[in-house]
Amino acid sequence: MQPGSASELSSTPYTILSEFTMREKLEYWLVVAVARCLGRLPRGAARRLAEALALLVYLCLGRLRRVGARNLELAFPEFSFKTRKEILRGVYRSLAWQLVEFCRMTRYTRANTRKWLRTEGLEQYQAAQAKGRGVLIVTGHLGAWELSSFYHSLMGHPMGMVIRRLDNRPLDAYVNGIRSLHGNFVLHKDDFGRGLLKAMHEGGTVGILMDTNMTPPQGAFVRFFGVEACAATGLAHVARKTGAAVLPGFMLWERAARRYVLHFGPEIEMPRTEDVAADILAGTQMCTSVIESWIRRYPDQWLWIHRRWKTRPAGETPIY
Repeated sequence: MQPGSASELSSTPYTILSEFTMREKLEYWLVVAVARCLGRLPRGAARRLAEALALLVYLCLGRLRRVGARNLELAFPEFSFKTRKEILRGVYRSLAWQLVEFCRMTRYTRANTRKWLRTEGLEQYQAAQAKGRGVLIVTGHLGAWELSSFYHSLMGHPMGMVIRRLDNRPLDAYVNGIRSLHGNFVLHKDDFGRGLLKAMHEGGTVGILMDTNMTPPQGAFVRFFGVEACAATGLAHVARKTGAAVLPGFMLWERAARRYVLHFGPEIEMPRTEDVAADILAGTQMCTSVIESWIRRYPDQWLWIHRRWKTRPAGETPIY
């Protein structure tokens, strides 16, 4: 057992947690209590409870609601106010359902997820992996992103995840312990370069969330829903340096099938010319456009409450 794992933090709290602040301890136990409650309830009841909590957040945190409304106005100016509001409410429902799945993940096996989860386009992933130069999964805060890498590892395909550390240290260990139950590994954003390159050289797979606001020089401006957005260029740099295959992957709720489906799209052919800077920008635009295409198909499952367009080109007025 790794120090600070989810099971260790839960089983020996008074020795492990003694080094943390009172606030960290209280936040940790509150989250663990909610997680255990939602994880043990039947899925239907857990979803209803989580939806009630999400509705409370929707009503009480007006700032998030306003950010979501502004983003939807930018992305879908042709939609009516009513339609955009319905999409925004759907986002909270999607987050509530993902919370439920995360709280149940420690109990998941191949057998008990067979009727609830499946993969589509696995052959796309296998073809990319067979090239032997590593696979970079372009993904984002769409659908059940926490469940996607977990399910992929559960089905025998462990991978790395580039994530930001949680400010609460015991919670960070708890969450990462669950993420890594079936062989996944975590690469933290503040020091992921060497680990990412190593994984590619070993023919591994790493998923990168590419839909968050960035700032130069780590990011460059590309078009996202027709509006300039600063996007991370790290994936394009690594793909060019290592020759790794790049393809999209998203875990989405399919209403008709009433299940989550992990979709792998076709490989993204990253540009490779003598102009390195142009290739990086073009590759970043290609990945961003692919993410946009998936969001357009499932608009009520993307994290619209994130200030995606916060960073603006020099001289441009703030959006928020």
